[in-house]
Amino acid sequence: MFNEYKRLLKVQKESHLLRKPEIICNRQGKYVDAGKKRLINFASNDYLGLCSDKKIKQIFSKNFQKYPCSSSSSRVVCGNYSVVLEAEKNFADFFGYEDCLFFQSGFQANLALMSTIFLKNQSVLADKHIHASSIMGLKLGGVPFKTYNHNKISHLRKRLDKLNGKSCWVITESLFSMDGDVLDVDNFFKLKEEFGFFSVVDEAHSVGAMGKEGRGITTGRADIVVGTFTKAFGFFGAFILLPSVLKEYMFNFAAPLIYSTALPPAHAACAIEILDVVKDFEDRRWYLQELSLFARENLKTAGIPFVGESYLLSINIGNESLAQEVARELFSRNYMVFCSRHPTVPLGKSILRLSLCYFHTDKDIDKFVKNLQDVLFKYGILK
Repeated sequence: MFNEYKRLLKVQKESHLLRKPEIICNRQGKYVDAGKKRLINFASNDYLGLCSDKKIKQIFSKNFQKYPCSSSSSRVVCGNYSVVLEAEKNFADFFGYEDCLFFQSGFQANLALMSTIFLKNQSVLADKHIHASSIMGLKLGGVPFKTYNHNKISHLRKRLDKLNGKSCWVITESLFSMDGDVLDVDNFFKLKEEFGFFSVVDEAHSVGAMGKEGRGITTGRADIVVGTFTKAFGFFGAFILLPSVLKEYMFNFAAPLIYSTALPPAHAACAIEILDVVKDFEDRRWYLQELSLFARENLKTAGIPFVGESYLLSINIGNESLAQEVARELFSRNYMVFCSRHPTVPLGKSILRLSLCYFHTDKDIDKFVKNLQDVLFKYGILK
């Protein structure tokens, strides 16, 4: 019965696409322990370093002692706790939206949103590089959609021109997770004013870590924003900022919301307090931006081509086997770097994705870039 599965796994391995993640025994700050090996972690999304912060741990401990650890039902059954509604109201007010809706993960949030809110008489345009969860949600919803070239406002304009004023949604990210580039915010919203489309912006990688008090890049200008607790907030779960009518609509039509056990009420109580912590961390946001600038300048000086405008940077390797070899070599030198391959990126366009966080130092960056340069020369990627 399982021979076909084994065959497909063999094909995956021969194509250098087999995923076999390292087993992490412990993580503390910028370090991860993989077996007996301690590595500096350049793969984590813990941008502000809150995951192991003592204050955050105390918030967790207190609220999980006070509230039930599980909601024990869907929100449409008996899991719609008042503390969850209070937390959602706090987030909506802080980010400048009518309402907010919490989800168990960013994947579930995108899946629920994209499979539910678009109607048959509406057009949908999406940046080619939006999250896989968004693409899957669009396909699940069954509403036809078209993509436009990644972060190209000129191509988006051409797509909009062809709609001749038809009601339209445009889906994009603010800080793109693989490329590390930032949405051309001003021109995007000028286009929104001109054509009157509705916008959905995925701010998963920017809320908490960018913008005034961590409000993200689009700062209330998008019609709907998807955010996450799992990155800069050092937490788990996700949220959608949206008009109240669409929140009610999703309670009635979004299957991933209706048929999933809700987040525990303890989570909502934690979220309220963590929001206050995150918005006061201007010093960490400033440091992260300075560190990002230092890393980019260092890579330029070393002659290493890269893409990225912030704390997410990607280095194009191309060949899947070669990308794995480079990542393994860096692992042997005590660095953990994510090697992103198909289907996360197109075939033949594998990358090394670098994630910087608050715990990294200039010395860490300097030493890592020297090792990276050496490895890229060793494998003939740099000449």
